[in-house]
Amino acid sequence: MRESAEAKLARLTRIETDLWAQGARVAGIDEVGRGPLAGPVAAACVCISPQKLVPGVDDSKKLSEKRREAIYPLLLEAADYVRTAFIAPEVIDEVNILNATKMAMEQCAAGFDGLFLVDAVTDLRLPGEAHSIIHGDALSYMIGAASIVAKVERDRYMLQLDARYPQYGFARNKGYGTAEHIAALKAYGPCPAHRRTFIGRILGGDL
Repeated sequence: MRESAEAKLARLTRIETDLWAQGARVAGIDEVGRGPLAGPVAAACVCISPQKLVPGVDDSKKLSEKRREAIYPLLLEAADYVRTAFIAPEVIDEVNILNATKMAMEQCAAGFDGLFLVDAVTDLRLPGEAHSIIHGDALSYMIGAASIVAKVERDRYMLQLDARYPQYGFARNKGYGTAEHIAALKAYGPCPAHRRTFIGRILGGDL
């Protein structure tokens, strides 16, 4: 049986509902772009009050690009707090992808005063209490909302990189290691958007 919109919303806000009942102001944090060979890692922090919840929110990976793009402006309009942070490829190479992810999460959360629900990552320096939730983007409305914002904004940035470096197909692969992308890397070498620590083996040595 297909889950109704009402049942889905109740399921995704179960964690938040308990916290709202305790008087907490709740934000979700999620990242996108840990795995690609190129482009930044991005994280978003989103807080929406229970009276302004946007229908259709889910883990961004479960939504089509068209659906994410439709929901994104509604989230920006409804949010009491929303911020996205990007960490550049050269910083990822310097500090590693996990630490870069933490940096993005900490930066996007810096202006929020309340309680944070975080997708999986722990040991963050946040300005409030944090609960780490495994597969949080599929279990928490706020984390799902953050995943949509981060995904849409990073994808749009990758379109800008595609215009600058069209040979790699960033508009299609968003920096991930598709066969097309790897073939282009071998043909043209890396561009400034590539993560050198991610592509050394592909190109047969350190960069």
